[in-house]
Amino acid sequence: MNPIIVIPSRMASTRLPGKPLALIHGRPMILHVLDRAREADIGPIAVACAEQEIAEAVRAEGGVAVLTDPSLPRGSDRVHVALAQLDPQGRHDVVINLQGDLPTIPPAYLRTVLTPLADPQFDIATLVAPITTDEERNSPSVVKAACAFDAGRAVSPALYFSRAAIPAGEGPLWHHIGIYAFRRAALARFVAMPESPLERREALEQLRALEAGMRIACARVERAPFGVDTPADLERARRELDPAVWNRP
Repeated sequence: MNPIIVIPSRMASTRLPGKPLALIHGRPMILHVLDRAREADIGPIAVACAEQEIAEAVRAEGGVAVLTDPSLPRGSDRVHVALAQLDPQGRHDVVINLQGDLPTIPPAYLRTVLTPLADPQFDIATLVAPITTDEERNSPSVVKAACAFDAGRAVSPALYFSRAAIPAGEGPLWHHIGIYAFRRAALARFVAMPESPLERREALEQLRALEAGMRIACARVERAPFGVDTPADLERARRELDPAVWNRP
């Protein structure tokens, strides 16, 4: 595999407007995400920006930024468009879509999300972590993955994703982490498809892939990093990324 990391980023957040440039210890949040990607050390990195001000912040720190149409509906569309500009020759056969609101994601997770693609049966790989609290279990903002890790396996096919607590019955539940490794051909196929019925119902774009018969694999990790979606999340990120206490995984 020859991976590339693309971080989609836009200013139009409903609950935290302008969040890519929200300051965490004097630096915009998007730069902390860029730091985590650099620390993973698995390939080139670019930020797919919807606005010029994000691109300027990234380039000021020596990063690569690609401006994309602000009207693109989702991060995956932004990643696909940026990838065509970054690598028109198709040298990178795998692209990691890393959300721009995960400033505390352990860099090792970016390496872990690649591991399922060693198996040619899978088109897309993603991450899950055990759900450990009732709050996680019951919150519709926490997406659950229906998968199983029998006999100590670290990778499992994803059968479904939902905002409901699935599957029923006794056993672990899995918190889906919104990072994806796409085979390049799979990303092109995915963004070309129309929104699917279950995708609309659950507001989860990965269901479009499953409904089309694409194969998604889940790799398990120890804990789910939190995304910064609200002012309270931003304060939490500032606490966790305090230079006096932050230990890079």
